[in-house]
Amino acid sequence: MTLDLLAGFRVLDLSQYLPGPYATQMLADLGAEVVKIEPPVGDPMRAFGPRDGDGVSAFYKLINAGKTVLRLDLKSDRGRAMLQDLVRGADVLLESFRPGVMARLGFGPEDLRGLNPGLVHCALSGFGQSGPYAERAGHDITYMALGGGLATSGTPTRPVFAHPPTADFAGAQQAALSILAALLRRVKSGQGASIDISLAETVMAWQGVVLTGARRTATEAGRGQGLLNGGAACYGIYETADGGFVALGALEEKFWANFCTALERPDWIVRQNEALPQRALMDEVAAAIRCETRDTWVARLAEVDCCFQPVLEPGEVPDDPHIRARGLVRETEGPEARTEVLFPALFDSQTPRPRDPLREASTGEILRAWKTH
Repeated sequence: MTLDLLAGFRVLDLSQYLPGPYATQMLADLGAEVVKIEPPVGDPMRAFGPRDGDGVSAFYKLINAGKTVLRLDLKSDRGRAMLQDLVRGADVLLESFRPGVMARLGFGPEDLRGLNPGLVHCALSGFGQSGPYAERAGHDITYMALGGGLATSGTPTRPVFAHPPTADFAGAQQAALSILAALLRRVKSGQGASIDISLAETVMAWQGVVLTGARRTATEAGRGQGLLNGGAACYGIYETADGGFVALGALEEKFWANFCTALERPDWIVRQNEALPQRALMDEVAAAIRCETRDTWVARLAEVDCCFQPVLEPGEVPDDPHIRARGLVRETEGPEARTEVLFPALFDSQTPRPRDPLREASTGEILRAWKTH
Protein backbone atom coordinates (compact mmCIF):
# COMPACT_ATOMS: atom_id res chain seq x y z
CA MET A 1 0.00 0.00 0.00
CA THR A 2 1.33 3.44 -0.95
CA LEU A 3 0.67 6.04 1.72
CA ASP A 4 -0.79 9.10 0.02
CA LEU A 5 -1.76 11.22 3.00
CA LEU A 6 0.65 13.97 1.89
CA ALA A 7 0.28 13.43 -1.86
CA GLY A 8 0.72 16.70 -3.73
CA PHE A 9 2.95 18.31 -1.11
CA ARG A 10 6.47 19.19 -2.23
CA VAL A 11 9.39 19.19 0.19
CA LEU A 12 12.87 20.62 -0.31
CA ASP A 13 15.45 19.00 1.95
CA LEU A 14 18.69 20.98 2.33
CA SER A 15 19.91 18.93 5.29
CA GLN A 16 22.72 16.41 5.63
CA TYR A 17 23.74 13.46 7.78
CA LEU A 18 20.88 11.98 9.85
CA PRO A 19 18.28 14.22 11.60
CA GLY A 20 16.99 16.26 8.67
CA PRO A 21 17.06 13.43 6.13
CA TYR A 22 15.16 11.15 8.52
CA ALA A 23 12.54 13.86 9.07
CA THR A 24 11.96 14.26 5.34
CA GLN A 25 11.97 10.50 4.82
CA MET A 26 9.00 10.32 7.16
CA LEU A 27 7.26 12.96 5.04
CA ALA A 28 8.10 10.98 1.92
CA ASP A 29 6.75 7.82 3.55
CA LEU A 30 3.47 9.67 4.06
CA GLY A 31 3.27 10.55 0.37
CA ALA A 32 5.07 13.88 -0.01
CA GLU A 33 7.46 14.45 -2.90
CA VAL A 34 10.89 15.10 -1.40
CA VAL A 35 13.73 16.66 -3.37
CA LYS A 36 17.02 16.52 -1.49
CA ILE A 37 19.36 19.38 -2.42
CA GLU A 38 23.02 18.46 -2.06
CA PRO A 39 26.25 20.32 -2.88
CA PRO A 40 28.17 19.17 -5.96
CA VAL A 41 30.29 16.81 -3.83
CA GLY A 42 27.17 15.32 -2.24
CA ASP A 43 26.04 14.75 1.33
CA PRO A 44 29.05 13.72 3.49
CA MET A 45 26.99 10.80 4.75
CA ARG A 46 27.54 9.14 1.37
CA ALA A 47 30.92 8.05 2.75
CA PHE A 48 29.70 6.78 6.15
CA GLY A 49 29.42 3.08 6.91
CA PRO A 50 29.62 0.12 4.53
CA ARG A 51 29.71 1.15 0.88
CA ASP A 52 28.00 -0.52 -2.05
CA GLY A 53 29.66 -1.28 -5.35
CA ASP A 54 29.02 2.27 -6.56
CA GLY A 55 31.03 3.65 -3.64
CA VAL A 56 27.97 5.11 -1.89
CA SER A 57 27.15 4.26 1.72
CA ALA A 58 24.34 1.80 2.34
CA PHE A 59 23.38 3.88 5.38
CA TYR A 60 22.99 6.97 3.19
CA LYS A 61 20.79 5.04 0.79
CA LEU A 62 18.61 3.74 3.60
CA ILE A 63 17.95 7.15 5.14
CA ASN A 64 17.29 8.80 1.77
CA ALA A 65 15.26 6.12 0.02
CA GLY A 66 12.06 7.48 -1.45
CA LYS A 67 13.59 10.85 -2.41
CA THR A 68 14.99 12.54 -5.49
CA VAL A 69 18.49 14.01 -5.18
CA LEU A 70 19.44 17.24 -6.93
CA ARG A 71 22.95 18.69 -6.79
CA LEU A 72 23.19 22.47 -6.62
CA ASP A 73 26.09 24.79 -5.93
CA LEU A 74 24.45 27.34 -3.67
CA LYS A 75 27.66 29.36 -3.63
CA SER A 76 27.07 30.20 -7.29
CA ASP A 77 24.58 32.68 -8.72
CA ARG A 78 23.14 29.98 -10.99
CA GLY A 79 22.63 27.54 -8.11
CA ARG A 80 20.90 30.15 -5.97
CA ALA A 81 18.65 31.16 -8.87
CA MET A 82 17.64 27.54 -9.36
CA LEU A 83 16.85 27.18 -5.67
CA GLN A 84 14.69 30.30 -5.85
CA ASP A 85 12.62 28.68 -8.58
CA LEU A 86 12.28 25.52 -6.52
CA VAL A 87 11.27 27.47 -3.40
CA ARG A 88 8.47 29.17 -5.33
CA GLY A 89 6.93 25.78 -6.07
CA ALA A 90 7.59 24.08 -2.74
CA ASP A 91 5.37 23.61 0.29
CA VAL A 92 8.13 22.82 2.78
CA LEU A 93 11.82 23.63 3.07
CA LEU A 94 13.86 21.89 5.75
CA GLU A 95 17.50 22.83 6.34
CA SER A 96 20.13 22.07 8.94
CA PHE A 97 22.72 24.80 8.40
CA ARG A 98 24.21 26.70 11.29
CA PRO A 99 22.24 29.86 12.09
CA GLY A 100 22.92 32.67 9.63
CA VAL A 101 24.06 30.51 6.71
CA MET A 102 20.72 30.58 4.89
CA ALA A 103 20.52 34.37 5.28
CA ARG A 104 24.04 34.78 3.87
CA LEU A 105 22.98 32.70 0.87
CA GLY A 106 19.99 34.98 0.33
CA PHE A 107 17.40 32.60 1.81
CA GLY A 108 16.72 33.99 5.26
CA PRO A 109 13.17 33.88 6.67
CA GLU A 110 12.17 37.18 5.07
CA ASP A 111 13.68 36.17 1.72
CA LEU A 112 11.79 32.89 1.77
CA ARG A 113 8.51 34.61 2.63
CA GLY A 114 9.06 36.96 -0.29
CA LEU A 115 9.54 34.03 -2.65
CA ASN A 116 6.69 31.94 -1.24
CA PRO A 117 4.43 33.37 1.50
CA GLY A 118 2.87 29.96 2.15
CA LEU A 119 6.17 28.12 2.59
CA VAL A 120 6.76 26.11 5.76
CA HIS A 121 10.44 26.65 6.57
CA CYS A 122 11.94 24.41 9.23
CA ALA A 123 15.44 25.18 10.54
CA LEU A 124 16.70 22.09 12.37
CA SER A 125 19.92 22.76 14.27
CA GLY A 126 21.84 21.54 17.28
CA PHE A 127 21.14 24.41 19.67
CA GLY A 128 18.54 26.56 17.91
CA GLN A 129 18.67 29.81 15.97
CA SER A 130 19.32 32.05 18.99
CA GLY A 131 21.13 31.97 22.32
CA PRO A 132 24.81 31.85 23.27
CA TYR A 133 25.33 28.31 21.90
CA ALA A 134 23.52 28.85 18.60
CA GLU A 135 26.63 28.67 16.42
CA ARG A 136 28.38 25.89 18.32
CA ALA A 137 29.19 22.69 16.53
CA GLY A 138 27.81 19.50 18.00
CA HIS A 139 26.61 15.97 17.48
CA ASP A 140 24.12 13.69 19.19
CA ILE A 141 26.22 13.07 22.29
CA THR A 142 26.67 16.80 22.99
CA TYR A 143 22.97 17.55 22.41
CA MET A 144 22.10 14.75 24.81
CA ALA A 145 24.56 16.15 27.34
CA LEU A 146 23.06 19.64 27.32
CA GLY A 147 19.44 18.49 27.10
CA GLY A 148 19.67 16.21 30.13
CA GLY A 149 19.54 12.93 28.26
CA LEU A 150 22.85 11.60 29.57
CA ALA A 151 22.99 12.56 33.22
CA THR A 152 20.45 10.01 34.48
CA SER A 153 21.16 7.17 32.04
CA GLY A 154 23.84 4.61 32.82
CA THR A 155 25.46 3.14 35.87
CA PRO A 156 25.91 4.86 39.23
CA THR A 157 29.55 5.55 38.30
CA ARG A 158 29.14 7.06 34.81
CA PRO A 159 26.64 8.12 32.14
CA VAL A 160 26.09 5.84 29.14
CA PHE A 161 25.09 7.14 25.74
CA ALA A 162 22.39 5.53 23.66
CA HIS A 163 22.55 4.05 20.18
CA PRO A 164 21.18 4.77 17.63
CA PRO A 165 21.65 8.50 18.33
CA THR A 166 18.64 9.57 20.37
CA ALA A 167 18.72 13.33 19.84
CA ASP A 168 19.06 12.92 16.07
CA PHE A 169 16.01 10.71 15.72
CA ALA A 170 13.97 12.58 18.34
CA GLY A 171 14.75 15.89 16.62
CA ALA A 172 13.76 14.42 13.27
CA GLN A 173 10.39 13.37 14.64
CA GLN A 174 9.91 16.78 16.27
CA ALA A 175 10.64 18.45 12.94
CA ALA A 176 8.20 16.23 11.03
CA LEU A 177 5.47 16.77 13.62
CA SER A 178 5.96 20.54 13.61
CA ILE A 179 5.94 20.67 9.82
CA LEU A 180 2.69 18.73 9.68
CA ALA A 181 1.10 21.09 12.21
CA ALA A 182 2.22 24.10 10.16
CA LEU A 183 0.79 22.54 7.00
CA LEU A 184 -2.55 22.00 8.75
CA ARG A 185 -2.63 25.66 9.72
CA ARG A 186 -1.77 26.65 6.16
CA VAL A 187 -4.66 24.59 4.82
CA LYS A 188 -7.01 26.69 6.97
CA SER A 189 -5.38 30.11 6.72
CA GLY A 190 -2.91 30.05 3.84
CA GLN A 191 -0.23 31.23 6.25
CA GLY A 192 3.28 29.82 6.01
CA ALA A 193 5.59 29.27 8.96
CA SER A 194 9.16 29.63 10.14
CA ILE A 195 10.05 26.82 12.57
CA ASP A 196 13.13 26.79 14.81
CA ILE A 197 13.92 23.33 16.23
CA SER A 198 16.90 22.48 18.43
CA LEU A 199 18.04 18.89 18.83
CA ALA A 200 19.19 19.62 22.37
CA GLU A 201 15.84 21.14 23.30
CA THR A 202 14.00 18.17 21.83
CA VAL A 203 15.86 15.98 24.31
CA MET A 204 15.20 18.49 27.09
CA ALA A 205 11.46 18.38 26.33
CA TRP A 206 11.50 14.74 27.47
CA GLN A 207 13.06 15.66 30.82
CA GLY A 208 10.18 17.28 32.72
CA VAL A 209 9.83 14.37 35.13
CA VAL A 210 13.60 14.16 35.61
CA LEU A 211 14.04 17.89 36.15
CA THR A 212 11.17 17.98 38.63
CA GLY A 213 12.61 14.99 40.47
CA ALA A 214 15.96 16.76 40.69
CA ARG A 215 14.31 19.75 42.36
CA ARG A 216 12.56 17.54 44.89
CA THR A 217 15.39 15.16 45.78
CA ALA A 218 18.83 14.53 44.32
CA THR A 219 18.56 10.75 44.73
CA GLU A 220 15.45 10.54 42.58
CA ALA A 221 17.33 11.81 39.54
CA GLY A 222 20.62 10.00 40.17
CA ARG A 223 21.85 7.24 37.87
CA GLY A 224 20.86 3.83 39.17
CA GLN A 225 18.77 5.40 41.91
CA GLY A 226 15.29 5.87 40.49
CA LEU A 227 12.37 3.66 39.58
CA LEU A 228 13.01 3.81 35.84
CA ASN A 229 16.77 4.15 35.61
CA GLY A 230 18.22 1.21 37.47
CA GLY A 231 17.18 1.50 41.08
CA ALA A 232 14.24 -0.93 41.16
CA ALA A 233 14.37 -4.72 41.03
CA CYS A 234 11.10 -4.93 39.10
CA TYR A 235 12.38 -2.73 36.27
CA GLY A 236 15.78 -3.60 34.96
CA ILE A 237 18.10 -5.53 32.69
CA TYR A 238 19.54 -8.82 33.91
CA GLU A 239 22.32 -11.01 32.55
CA THR A 240 21.66 -14.69 31.86
CA ALA A 241 23.87 -17.77 32.19
CA ASP A 242 25.01 -17.62 28.56
CA GLY A 243 25.97 -13.95 28.60
CA GLY A 244 22.68 -12.82 27.15
CA PHE A 245 20.35 -10.27 28.69
CA VAL A 246 16.66 -9.99 29.49
CA ALA A 247 14.51 -6.95 30.24
CA LEU A 248 11.95 -6.92 33.03
CA GLY A 249 9.37 -4.14 33.27
CA ALA A 250 7.07 -5.46 35.99
CA LEU A 251 6.11 -2.08 37.45
CA GLU A 252 2.53 -2.97 38.35
CA GLU A 253 1.99 -5.15 41.40
CA LYS A 254 0.21 -7.86 39.43
CA PHE A 255 3.06 -8.19 36.94
CA TRP A 256 5.69 -8.31 39.69
CA ALA A 257 3.64 -10.90 41.56
CA ASN A 258 3.33 -13.02 38.43
CA PHE A 259 7.08 -12.83 37.87
CA CYS A 260 7.93 -13.76 41.45
CA THR A 261 5.48 -16.64 41.40
CA ALA A 262 6.95 -17.97 38.15
CA LEU A 263 10.41 -17.93 39.74
CA GLU A 264 9.04 -19.62 42.85
CA ARG A 265 10.04 -16.65 44.99
CA PRO A 266 6.78 -15.45 46.56
CA ASP A 267 8.82 -13.81 49.30
CA TRP A 268 9.91 -11.16 46.80
CA ILE A 269 6.35 -9.98 46.19
CA VAL A 270 6.03 -7.86 49.34
CA ARG A 271 9.46 -6.33 48.77
CA GLN A 272 8.51 -4.47 45.59
CA ASN A 273 8.14 -1.16 47.39
CA GLU A 274 11.35 -1.29 49.40
CA ALA A 275 13.29 1.96 49.45
CA LEU A 276 15.21 2.80 46.29
CA PRO A 277 17.79 1.83 45.25
CA GLN A 278 16.90 -1.79 45.95
CA ARG A 279 20.43 -3.19 45.76
CA ALA A 280 19.83 -6.27 47.89
CA LEU A 281 16.67 -7.32 46.06
CA MET A 282 18.24 -6.57 42.69
CA ASP A 283 21.20 -8.78 43.56
CA GLU A 284 18.87 -11.64 44.48
CA VAL A 285 16.93 -11.34 41.23
CA ALA A 286 20.17 -11.08 39.26
CA ALA A 287 21.53 -14.23 40.89
CA ALA A 288 18.37 -16.14 40.00
CA ILE A 289 18.38 -14.97 36.39
CA ARG A 290 22.05 -15.93 35.97
CA CYS A 291 21.15 -19.57 36.66
CA GLU A 292 19.54 -20.13 33.25
CA THR A 293 20.20 -19.14 29.64
CA ARG A 294 18.34 -16.36 27.92
CA ASP A 295 16.30 -18.72 25.74
CA THR A 296 15.40 -20.84 28.75
CA TRP A 297 13.91 -17.77 30.40
CA VAL A 298 12.07 -16.88 27.20
CA ALA A 299 10.46 -20.31 27.15
CA ARG A 300 9.76 -20.34 30.89
CA LEU A 301 8.10 -16.92 30.95
CA ALA A 302 6.42 -17.03 27.55
CA GLU A 303 2.95 -17.42 29.06
CA VAL A 304 3.58 -15.39 32.20
CA ASP A 305 2.02 -11.93 32.13
CA CYS A 306 4.92 -9.98 33.63
CA CYS A 307 6.32 -7.52 31.05
CA PHE A 308 9.35 -9.60 30.11
CA GLN A 309 11.34 -9.67 26.86
CA PRO A 310 14.76 -10.94 25.81
CA VAL A 311 17.29 -8.31 24.78
CA LEU A 312 17.58 -9.17 21.10
CA GLU A 313 20.81 -8.67 19.20
CA PRO A 314 20.40 -6.60 16.00
CA GLY A 315 20.67 -9.66 13.79
CA GLU A 316 17.88 -11.35 15.73
CA VAL A 317 15.33 -8.55 15.51
CA PRO A 318 14.02 -9.19 11.95
CA ASP A 319 13.45 -12.89 12.72
CA ASP A 320 11.35 -12.32 15.82
CA PRO A 321 7.90 -13.78 15.08
CA HIS A 322 6.06 -10.63 16.16
CA ILE A 323 8.30 -8.40 14.03
CA ARG A 324 7.75 -10.73 11.07
CA ALA A 325 4.00 -10.71 11.57
CA ARG A 326 3.80 -6.92 11.57
CA GLY A 327 5.56 -6.73 8.21
CA LEU A 328 7.54 -3.53 8.66
CA VAL A 329 10.96 -5.05 7.97
CA ARG A 330 12.15 -5.50 4.41
CA GLU A 331 15.40 -7.36 3.77
CA THR A 332 17.44 -7.69 0.59
CA GLU A 333 20.12 -10.27 -0.01
CA GLY A 334 23.48 -10.35 -1.78
CA PRO A 335 26.68 -8.32 -1.44
CA GLU A 336 24.66 -5.12 -0.98
CA ALA A 337 22.23 -6.64 1.52
CA ARG A 338 20.36 -4.25 3.73
CA THR A 339 17.52 -4.25 6.21
CA GLU A 340 14.96 -1.50 5.79
CA VAL A 341 12.34 -0.62 8.38
CA LEU A 342 9.25 0.93 6.85
CA PHE A 343 7.22 3.82 8.27
CA PRO A 344 6.14 2.52 11.69
CA ALA A 345 2.40 3.00 11.38
CA LEU A 346 -0.31 0.95 9.73
CA PHE A 347 -3.03 3.05 8.13
CA ASP A 348 -6.38 1.31 7.68
CA SER A 349 -4.67 -1.92 8.75
CA GLN A 350 -2.38 -1.84 5.71
CA THR A 351 1.40 -2.14 5.86
CA PRO A 352 3.27 0.58 3.90
CA ARG A 353 4.95 -0.52 0.71
CA PRO A 354 8.76 -0.57 0.47
CA ARG A 355 10.40 2.72 -0.43
CA ASP A 356 11.69 3.36 -3.93
CA PRO A 357 15.47 3.72 -4.18
CA LEU A 358 16.67 7.31 -4.18
CA ARG A 359 17.37 8.74 -7.61
CA GLU A 360 19.25 11.73 -8.96
CA ALA A 361 17.64 14.33 -11.20
CA SER A 362 18.35 17.69 -12.80
CA THR A 363 16.79 20.99 -11.79
CA GLY A 364 15.09 21.27 -15.16
CA GLU A 365 13.50 17.85 -14.80
CA ILE A 366 12.05 18.71 -11.40
CA LEU A 367 10.81 22.17 -12.39
CA ARG A 368 9.15 20.81 -15.53
CA ALA A 369 7.39 18.15 -13.48
CA TRP A 370 6.26 20.69 -10.89
CA LYS A 371 4.84 23.02 -13.53
CA THR A 372 2.63 20.23 -14.84
CA HIS A 373 0.93 19.74 -11.47
